[in-house]
Amino acid sequence: MLKVLKLPVEPLESNCYLAWDTDVNEAVVIDPGGEADRIIAAIDRRKLTLCYILNTHGHGDHIAANGKLKAEYGVPLLIHQADAPMLTDPDLNMSAVLGLPVTSPEQDGFLIPGEKVTFGGLSLEIIATPGHSPGGVSFYGEGVVFSGDALFFGSIGRCDLPSGDGELLISSIKENLLTLPEDTQVFPGHGQNTTIGMEKNCNPFLV
Repeated sequence: MLKVLKLPVEPLESNCYLAWDTDVNEAVVIDPGGEADRIIAAIDRRKLTLCYILNTHGHGDHIAANGKLKAEYGVPLLIHQADAPMLTDPDLNMSAVLGLPVTSPEQDGFLIPGEKVTFGGLSLEIIATPGHSPGGVSFYGEGVVFSGDALFFGSIGRCDLPSGDGELLISSIKENLLTLPEDTQVFPGHGQNTTIGMEKNCNPFLV
């Protein structure tokens, strides 16, 4: 069975998620954007075996703890190829402009839409959701979707950042997320959870 723990992390209250198979305690961490020691403590407290570090996109507030987690657990770090250059460049990942430059280790592999990430007996499908960034992805499976900074409760990701594309974001959400079952739980990159049905019917950016 899938279990999910949300950890809003500083400096920008980005949602980091631990997702694991309760039958074998194998886990992935999604968007470790800061507070590495707190994330490590949450993993170790639950005696989880971490299998992957997954980034929905390459902005600094979603990758800042990549380095410490990779050093601690030695597991593969995965991101979409289009966002990979952001990992090692604080200007590209937008952290330099905040005065908090973030540098992550390079990726160990790429997230390819249509493929799956497997841990324990569970798997998450990689879904293309570009627009907030060129290589934005979401992860879907077991009745939930981790939407990164594509889809939020009552809102969508910013498109006014460098390499953002508002039309592309809206089309990717409508074609690749709103087509999921309406009872799918949405775990976004910031803010509160929602459902696909709620956003399909009520999100002012999408109706």
